[in-house]
Amino acid sequence: MGCSSCATGKDGQPKGCKNNGTCGTDGCNKLSVFDWLSNMELPQGMEPFNISEVRFKNGRKQFFKNTENLSLSIGDVVATEAAPGHDVGVISLVGELVRVQMKKKKVRQDSPEVLKIYRKATQRDIDIWQEARDREEKMKVRAREIAIRLNLQMKISDIEFQGDASKATFYYTAEERVDFRQLIKEFAREFNTRIEMRQIGFRQEASRLGGIGSCGRELCCSTWLTDFRSVNTSAARYQQLSLNPQKLAGQCGKLKCCLNYELDTYLDALKDFPKTEVKLYTKKGTAVCQKIDIFKGFLWYAYEGDWSNWHTLTVDQANTIIKANQKKEPVNSLEEFAVELQLEEKPDYHNVVGQDSLTRFDSKGSGKKKKKNKRKKRKPQKNE
Repeated sequence: MGCSSCATGKDGQPKGCKNNGTCGTDGCNKLSVFDWLSNMELPQGMEPFNISEVRFKNGRKQFFKNTENLSLSIGDVVATEAAPGHDVGVISLVGELVRVQMKKKKVRQDSPEVLKIYRKATQRDIDIWQEARDREEKMKVRAREIAIRLNLQMKISDIEFQGDASKATFYYTAEERVDFRQLIKEFAREFNTRIEMRQIGFRQEASRLGGIGSCGRELCCSTWLTDFRSVNTSAARYQQLSLNPQKLAGQCGKLKCCLNYELDTYLDALKDFPKTEVKLYTKKGTAVCQKIDIFKGFLWYAYEGDWSNWHTLTVDQANTIIKANQKKEPVNSLEEFAVELQLEEKPDYHNVVGQDSLTRFDSKGSGKKKKKNKRKKRKPQKNE
């Protein structure tokens, strides 16, 4: 993602606004939203929705009331109500889509969580906000050093200053409960500001920090995914994936959220498949399922005691044998139903010009030159 003011420099960092993807133009922000109702006018007599969505650091969003009837648009920097003081954020969505988002997130319009928008941020507000943002990285390094010195089993992943620089929120992850009373005292003495500790999960930590997944794309949780549904290993089993924790785990150390994306499609396809634990009884012997191919609709069975020979059956053939077993009808063998798979013919490439040779650029003919030199050195013999 990138905007016109965030063109990438030589070192990979934005050379425009230099906010690393969180600039105010809303072109390269995390969890940015496209307002597809922006070109549509409201019906006559209908007032615009007076609640706006404001984005803060790393995709944190909240809803605020526009009680002053300000003319707001996406990308405007505003000063919002906070406890205490005020915060500074960027308008990420206005209009009727905010009503849809509030309904989706189950936030009522009269909820006490919906605070007010004071004003559009002045240049002084923005300067104070930027100075506080510049202090966050150094504070994070120092805070980690203090936590290590106190032997606390926690990881401080991110720091977020309030817009007026009166409070700093420390986001941390920990597997067990942490007693950070002494830590807060040292933080307040070291940084000379109000401190708030907020524990987040490992998935929330990955969404805040961002990164690149094994697919080569940005993490879904930091770009568009907002709800974290539970992921079980059964999702990998249904999709016939190997239960390798290194491949199934994401940047957060938990199972990848994308395992749930195609799970419903696999479950619909598996409705026609017989259960793999059901055995097929024939006169030749009992067959056990070894493997299935959901896309092609094939199952592979092997007789007990002859595990090396697999027999391929379609879904209908396997269901036919199972129904015959339930009715106690005799089935001679799997060979009567087995399907011979036709191997796909791979294109045969011929090395016509020698482009596959590793030594095609080596100098040739050195041996011939040596032979010629030897012939020149030989003296001609006289005929007696």
